[in-house]
Amino acid sequence: MTTMVFANLIFLYLFLPANFLLYFATRKQVFRNVVLILFSLFFYAWGEPVWIILLLFSGTIDYFHGLFIERFEGKKIAVLGVVSSLVLNLGLLGIFKYSGFFVENINALFGLALPVPAFGLPIGISFYTFQTISYSIDVYRKKVRAQHSYMTFLLFVSLYHRLVAGPIVRYSEVEHEIGAEAPDPEGMSEGISRFCVGLVKKVLVANYAGKLVGQYLGGDLAALSVGGAWFGILMFSIQLYYDFSGYSDMALGLGRMFGCHYYENFRYPYAAKSVTDFWRRWHISLSSFFRDYLYIPLGGNRRHVYVNLFIVWFATGLWHGASWNYVLWGLYYGVFIALERLFFGKLLAKVPAFFSHLYLITVTLVGWTFFYFEDMGRLGTMLSTMFGMAARPLWDAELGFVLMNNIFWLLLALAFCAPLLPAIKTRLYRSAVPGGAAALTYAQSAACLIMLGVCTAMLVGESYNPFLYFKF
Repeated sequence: MTTMVFANLIFLYLFLPANFLLYFATRKQVFRNVVLILFSLFFYAWGEPVWIILLLFSGTIDYFHGLFIERFEGKKIAVLGVVSSLVLNLGLLGIFKYSGFFVENINALFGLALPVPAFGLPIGISFYTFQTISYSIDVYRKKVRAQHSYMTFLLFVSLYHRLVAGPIVRYSEVEHEIGAEAPDPEGMSEGISRFCVGLVKKVLVANYAGKLVGQYLGGDLAALSVGGAWFGILMFSIQLYYDFSGYSDMALGLGRMFGCHYYENFRYPYAAKSVTDFWRRWHISLSSFFRDYLYIPLGGNRRHVYVNLFIVWFATGLWHGASWNYVLWGLYYGVFIALERLFFGKLLAKVPAFFSHLYLITVTLVGWTFFYFEDMGRLGTMLSTMFGMAARPLWDAELGFVLMNNIFWLLLALAFCAPLLPAIKTRLYRSAVPGGAAALTYAQSAACLIMLGVCTAMLVGESYNPFLYFKF
C-alpha cells in the first residue's frame, strides 16, 4: 500500500469529503477535534500503519516534557526536560534516518564489516520531530505555555495537513487556533483557492517536469550534451520548486479550511538576487528553525560567526538525507553565504539586477546538481558535462525537439516562478469597477472548479507519484 498524498483521487474525492462531512456534522469542537485526530492517524497509517506508534510516542513524550518544564519553571531541573526531549527525539531520528549511513562510513573508514541497519524511514519523521522539539524548547524559553490537554497537543502533532512533508509549524504559531472554531466562509474560500493552486503546481507542472528529469538525468549521463545536462537540472529545479511549494500551498490551504493560519513556506525564491535572499524565501520554516534553535544558541552573529554558519549548513544538508551529497550541498551554500557576508553581498547590491539574478540562478542550478545525485560517480560525470570538462557536444537534435514541443509549458513554468499571480490578482481588484470585486470572487471560484477538473483528468490512470520531500 502506498502513502496517501493530496494529489490523489482517493484523497480528493473520498478522504477529504468524508473529513468535511464528519467534521461539520457536529457543532461541538471537542468532537470535531476527535474527527481530525482520527482522520490524521488514518491518513498517516494509509501506507505505513506501524509508524503510528512512533508518531504517538514522540507526541506523548513531548506532551509530558512540556508539563515537566512548566512545573519546574525557573529552576535548574527544568533544563532536564529540554535535554530529555532533544536526546529522545534526535535519538529516534538518528536511529531511523542515519544509523545505516553512520555504520557504512565506519566500515569504509576502518575496514570493518559491521552489519548495516536497514530501517525503513518513517515518513515525516524529520518534520514532526522538529515540531515537538521546538515546542519543548519554547516552553522552556517561556515563549508558550505548556498545553495541558493531551488531545489538543496530539492534534497539533498529528494534523495531516502538514504531517508528512511540512511546513515545520511551531506550537507558538497555532497556539490559539489549534482545535479552535472552524473558519468563516471567507476563510474556507481562501483555503480552497490556495489548495487548488497547489494542486495545479503539483499535477500540471511538477509531475510533467519529473518525467523530463527522468529522461535526462535518470539514464546514461555520458550520452548527454552540455545543453542536455543543463536542461535536465533546470527541469529538476522546476520540479522541486513546484512539487514542494505546491505541497506547502495545499497544506496552507487545508489549514485555512480548518481555521489555522500557517506561515508561508515559500516566497518566490527564484526571484531572489543573492543566495542569502534565496534562503529567506526557500523552505522558510526549516531555515528559520535552524536560525532560532541552532545558529542563535551557538552564538549567532556575536561570536564565531563563520563557524556557526558552517555548522548550521552542515546540519541543513544532513537533515535532507543520510548521504554525503546532501552534506556537500549544505556546505556549498554555506560557502556562498559566507562570501556574501564577507564582501560579495555588497558587490551584488551595486551591479545591475540582471547580473545578480543570473548569479543566483547559476549557483542554484549547480546546487541542485549536488542535491539530485547521491552517487558521487554520477555527480562527477554530471558536473564535468555541465562545465565542458568532458568530450561532449554542446547541443543535440533531441534537445531541440523537446524544447520545441514544450516551449509554452516551459515559459509559463518559468514565468510563474516569479510573483506574477499575486501581481495580476492585485491589479484586477484595484481596477475593478463597483461590484467588480464580487464578480472577481465568482471568477476565482470558477477557476478553482476548472483547475480541479483539469487536475482530476490528469490524475486518472496516473501512476503513483509522491511529493519529493516525503523522503526527507
